[in-house]
Amino acid sequence: MYAIIQTGGKQYRVAPGDILRVERLPGERGAEVVLDQVLMVGGEEVRVGTPLVDNASVKGQILRQGQGKKILVYKKKRRKNYRRKQGHRQLYTALQIQEILL
Repeated sequence: MYAIIQTGGKQYRVAPGDILRVERLPGERGAEVVLDQVLMVGGEEVRVGTPLVDNASVKGQILRQGQGKKILVYKKKRRKNYRRKQGHRQLYTALQIQEILL
């Protein structure tokens, strides 16, 4: 069984036991998280929501909170002596999917 969920403005295909990195969610390491924005549930019978599947949720556990690799943002305008360099590290939460509830 698998599900397609939405969190942080992105969509993910998840199954029990999967580990994924999503945008930062509140909570400490080891805490349970319930994601209730389920767009589709697949398996023997496929359920597609309009836009969400009724009474469906995905339960996961927080493995760690962290920061991703640094991404450099560099702007330049030629012949104008304009150069700007900026770095950014995105916050993330690593989740392990426990079960899909219907």
